Parts: sequence; C-alpha cells; structure tokens
Amino acid sequence: MGTYKFKLPDIGEGIAEAEIVAWHVKVGDTVEEDQQLADMMTDKATVEMESPVAGTVTKLAGEVGDQIAIGSVLVEIETEGAGPVEEKAAESTDEQPLADGMSEPTPAQAEEIPVTATADAPTSPKAQASAAPPRPEPETEAANRAQVLASPAVRARARDLGIDLAQVKTSGDRVRHSDLDAFLLYNGGTVSARGSAPRPDETIKVVGLRRKIAENMQEAKRRIPHFTLVEEFDVTDLEDTRAMMNRDRGSNPKLTLLPFLIAAMGKALPEWPMLNATFDDDAGVITRHGALNLGMATQTPNGLMVPVIRDAQAKSVWQLASEIVRLAEAARSGKASREELSGSSITLSSLGPMGGITSTPVINRPEVAIIAVNKVEEKVVVVDGELEVRKRMNLSLSCDHRVVDGWDAASFMQALKGYIEAPLRLLSA
Repeated sequence: MGTYKFKLPDIGEGIAEAEIVAWHVKVGDTVEEDQQLADMMTDKATVEMESPVAGTVTKLAGEVGDQIAIGSVLVEIETEGAGPVEEKAAESTDEQPLADGMSEPTPAQAEEIPVTATADAPTSPKAQASAAPPRPEPETEAANRAQVLASPAVRARARDLGIDLAQVKTSGDRVRHSDLDAFLLYNGGTVSARGSAPRPDETIKVVGLRRKIAENMQEAKRRIPHFTLVEEFDVTDLEDTRAMMNRDRGSNPKLTLLPFLIAAMGKALPEWPMLNATFDDDAGVITRHGALNLGMATQTPNGLMVPVIRDAQAKSVWQLASEIVRLAEAARSGKASREELSGSSITLSSLGPMGGITSTPVINRPEVAIIAVNKVEEKVVVVDGELEVRKRMNLSLSCDHRVVDGWDAASFMQALKGYIEAPLRLLSA
C-alpha cells in the first residue's frame, strides 16, 4: 500500500490560491483514475480536479469555502502496491468553466431572455442532509402513494399538507406543485384546515460565484455614489418594426428589443462618452472608451454573469441578436471564455417580460453606468389631443455621480429616446 499526495496544480497565471467550491468525494470513498475529486475556483474560472490514480481517499485538505495554496496537498489517496507513491503535483489543468449544475462558473453579470426555472430540481446533498426525515406511513397508504409519480419535493409538500397524492388529478405524467395548488383550491374541504408546516431552516455557506457576486455588489455600493434616472419610452413603432422584420428573418435569430436598444446606445454614446467609461478610483483615472463593449447581464443557474459584446456599435441588429443568443448560451452552459467575460465598458440588464415598472440597477464596477430594461406595457396616452393605446417601456439608468452629472445622464437618455422612438432613424446607416 502507498499514499499519493495530490497537490493543487498551478491553474492560472499569477494565481497563488484557489477556493474549494465543491467536493465530489469524502474520506473513505474509493476513486478511479480520472474521477472528479473537487471543483476549485480562482478569480477567473472554476476548474475540475481529477484523480491521477485509483485508490481510497484518506484525507481532504479543507471544507467548501476554504482557500488552498497552489502546490499544497489537496487530497491524499491510499493506493495499491508496495511502498509510498511519489509525491508530485498534478499536471496543470486548463481553465475551463464547468457545465450547468456542476459548479459555479466565472463571475461577472439580467438579459432579456427569461430565466427558466426547472421544476422539481434535484436537491443538493447538503440540502438533503439538512432536511427533516420523512414521517413513517402505514404500509397500505405508503404503497398507494408510491404508485403515483411525483418528485421528492412534491411528496414532502403533500405530506406536510396532509394530501393523499392518489387523490390529486394531473394532466401530465406526474403530480406537480401546480396540481397540488389546484387540489387545495378545488378539493371541496377534504383537506384538513391546518396550515402548512414550516420548511426546515437551511444554512447555506456563501462560496464560489455567490461569494464573488456578494463582494462585487458590496464594493460597488460602498465605493460608488449611485444616482438613477428613469425615462418612459414609446416603443409602439419599434415593436411594429420588430414584428415586420421577424416575419422575414430567414435563418436569422428572432429579434427581441435588446438588439435595437444596443444599436441605439451605439449611436448615442459617442455624443455622451462620459457614460461609456471606466473609473480606476485608486489611481484617479477615467478612461472614456471609443468602442462600445457592452456587458450583457445574464442570469445563469449558478448566478449572475456578464458576457461582453465587443464593438457592438459596428454590428447590425441581426448580428447583435446572434451575439446575444450565443453569449447567453455560453454563460449558462459554463463555456464562456475569460475574454468573453471581461472588458465591458457599460452594462445592459434586462429581465424581459418579468421586468418591473422600474428598477435601480447596481453599477458593474469599474464601469460608471448601467441601463436596466423594464417590461413593455400597453397604456392609454394622449397623442395630439386624442386618446390612444400605445406600448410604453421604462428604462432605468444608474450612474456614478463622481463621473457623470445629472445633465449628462438626462441628455443621453433623450438622445436614446430619439432613436428608440424613430426606428427608421435607428436603422439608417
């Protein structure tokens, strides 16, 4: 028998340490060669650590959230064979973000494409460990319920509510939360009137991407004096133009409002360059950027990320639509490169149809401005003395008051309004 000491390799230029964001083994586990051991996160990427040998795990270096120095022992593995195994660091691992649900990808930053919440998602091992044990059921009742297809979360909720799943009607292949809701509304009083049992308390350690997001937001609010300006835009003509272009789009991706808004920003920002800027407040230097490198805040299963559309001012609305789809998918799948997640000069955030009436977005430091897109609503407005139903949308602009004056922000919004409300002017060369 021998002991292999797996040392944390150099997983990034200039990186001195990495954070443990997930363990995939525990002491006593038998592992195979190339089996995943842990996920380690640096400032720029999350990297999978795989075992170079087969054996039994005898020691782990720390817990999730701990920082481990490059070159220090991460895992000790007992191997077959006589004599100790040579202690050596594993070969350097290319920085590659993981796929959705496996770990946190690189940080940064809500794009128009709505976030899809997956129903009945599997519970994490830690959450399963903290959940209360199921209550014992009589054998016959348990057998009847076992015949009904439902996720563990739905079964637990039904148990807490005193609902027999066999009595719940569903139009699908299994009982879902919506079916429980309908049963509660229309069951005619067959369920006991007691309230729902409270969910058990859950303790969640803030690690990985969530920790990075928390730190970045805290620094942005602590160091940047924000002010927010909200302006209402009439997007009736733009929506008509968008619908017309989508009817004859061929192989192009479907146009949303975002490509038009980005195109309008590309035309308006050259006149108001103080908004397309970054501020190094430590050095006291403001950089006004010539190109529009637009950060597109995107919600992913692991948190908020900001892939960047480079030279957005030089792209057509069709090209912008393609980039939005490509970068959003790369961010959500964990395949966005480091270059695609850095270097933005101003950020655009959108929750699409889920957006509220207004919002106060937090600036993506070191940028000095961020625009949030709110939902489109039909409103009755006065046009030339007559009442008309028009499509209206609010845009919220947050600025760093150290760099951007209120007059500049208001002037930029009016310039933007001029392009958004006149689509032909926006689409002209």
